[in-house]
Order: sequence, then structure tokens, then C-alpha cells
Amino acid sequence: MKRILLGTTLGVALLAGAAMAGPVRDFEEAYRGMYGSYRAALFMTNSGSAEKSAGSMKAFSDKWEALMATYRAAPPPQYMDDPDWAVQMELVDEMLAKAQGEVASGALGEAHETLEGVREVFGALHLRNGVQLYSDRMNAYHAEMEHVLDMDPATASAADLAGKAAVLEYLAAQVALLPPVEVQDTENPEYTKLMTDFMGSVAAFRAAVDSGDAEAVKTAIAGLKKPYSILFLKFG
Repeated sequence: MKRILLGTTLGVALLAGAAMAGPVRDFEEAYRGMYGSYRAALFMTNSGSAEKSAGSMKAFSDKWEALMATYRAAPPPQYMDDPDWAVQMELVDEMLAKAQGEVASGALGEAHETLEGVREVFGALHLRNGVQLYSDRMNAYHAEMEHVLDMDPATASAADLAGKAAVLEYLAAQVALLPPVEVQDTENPEYTKLMTDFMGSVAAFRAAVDSGDAEAVKTAIAGLKKPYSILFLKFG
């Protein structure tokens, strides 16, 4: 019961952005910096640029090594009781090394897919320990968006499309619920614009689905990825 209550308390605090003083906050700040480098690596390996991919992978690797130098053997309070901490950190090590090799050989698409697994590790870590961050809500939206991107409006039923629109609306609302820690309690025009574009893409998909026009739905689906990707790269 104590473990459950601790996880719930930490999850609420982190979700609200009320970073707890001391080691919890210290880790979350370091993690956020590392995760920013990870996002850049994920984005760049999907951009087609070998040079930029290599540079972003180096930055991610450096930040990850620095984080692990402090926390590998001594996890912060929110994860100290997680029996899988060491195994999961080693799994990220393996994915990082594999992705670096793939980038070096020019297999950027493969590296991108390998890196996708990293956020799944982090997401599962957070879920097991009652922690929710802005990135978790972004990743939940991304997982559903990928399903929508694979849909063919010409063959999908109206009910299926309406269901997907409803789910995306809900998950986007969760993303918008609270901004990332670094832009809380401050005006950030860039974040505001990117969030407006992101929410607009979801609204456009809903409007297209409601119209029953397959071509409009196809166009709206194609318009989902870019606003999400830019928001993810900058803040997710």
C-alpha cells in the first residue's frame, strides 16, 4: 500500500508540474534534458540527413551517459523500488548502441525504428511507478495517431472514423491539459503557436470525418503528423 500511495503522490505532483524539491526534481530536470536530445535523435533519423542524425545521436548518447553515471546504480526516489530499473536501463543502452550502428551504416530508417523502442521503455517505467509526464501524454497521442495514419478513408467505416476522431480528441485534450514543465507559469509564444497548430489538426480531422467526404478525411489525416512532430521535437 505504501508503494502505491507513493507512486500516486509522485504521479500527481509530476503531472501538475509541481516538481518536488530535492532528488525527485533533480532527476526529472536531468531526465528532461536527456529526453530532449532523444527527441532530436528520433526526429533526425526520420529526416533523411545522415550528418544531422549522427550529430543528434552523439548528443543523445552523451546526455544518456551523464544521466546513467549518476542514477544507474542509485535510482531516484520515484523509481527506487522498481525491480526492473537496472534491466530497463540496460535495454536503453542496447537500443542506443544498435541505433548508433545503424546510423553509421546509413540505415536511418532502421535507426528510427530502433529509437522508437526507447520511449516505450520510458513510458512503461513511468506507468509501473505511478508517474505521468508531458511526454507520456504526447506518446499516448502518437500511438493512436499512427493507427489513424494507416487508415484508408475509402474503405474505413463511418463508425471507425468517428471512433478514431473521438479518441484523438480525448488524447489531444490530455496533452493540452498542462504544458511541459519549462513553459509552465510563463508566456511562451512558440509553445502557444505549436499547440494551436496541433489542436487545429485534430479539429480538422474531426470536421472532415463529420462531413463524410473521403477526400477531405484523407487530406485531414495527412495533416496530422507535421503539427504533432514539430510540437514533439520542441516540447514533447
